[in-house]
Amino acid sequence: MIREKYTINDILEAVNEIKNFKKKEKIKIKNKEENKDIPINTLKLIEEAEKGIK
Repeated sequence: MIREKYTINDILEAVNEIKNFKKKEKIKIKNKEENKDIPINTLKLIEEAEKGIK
């Protein structure tokens, strides 16, 4: 079995990436619940616009 060596910084960066991913997922779920009054097509347009900004 091949074992790779990682620095502490590599591990901390990976942990931060996982935390940020989980936060984004929670925000998406929360936003969907709050936006029930907004038509789906409008929400899709907003999501596409947000992707273009990033």
